[in-house]
Amino acid sequence: MGSKTALIIFLIMKFDMVYPMAFLYVAAGIFHFVKPKIYRAIIPRWLPWHNQLILLSGIAEVILGILLIPITTRIIAAWFIIILLIAIFPANIQMAINWSRSKNPKLWIAILRLPLQLVLIWWAWQYTS
Repeated sequence: MGSKTALIIFLIMKFDMVYPMAFLYVAAGIFHFVKPKIYRAIIPRWLPWHNQLILLSGIAEVILGILLIPITTRIIAAWFIIILLIAIFPANIQMAINWSRSKNPKLWIAILRLPLQLVLIWWAWQYTS
């Protein structure tokens, strides 16, 4: 396969994958309002204003997911998604700690979420230029 063909395939995949990504963030953001108790349980104790953080992160995910759709706002949305993913990483760590301490049989999910953040960051990075 030539480099021109590879570039065309990459651009098609990049275009097509933005829509599932946008849906993922909008759905995840809405879930913050539907099931805030889940998020409250994984916010580290050292962070203040748990309820406000849940609302703000949910709003941010919905807005950023929507902003991924127009090409004119895609780059800035992708950068802010990366920032958001880094900011919420302590909650994923807290979830793993909580589930480990409580001997939750689904601990593997919490552990899997940790490297998944890197995949999500990489996915967003694809839209930063």
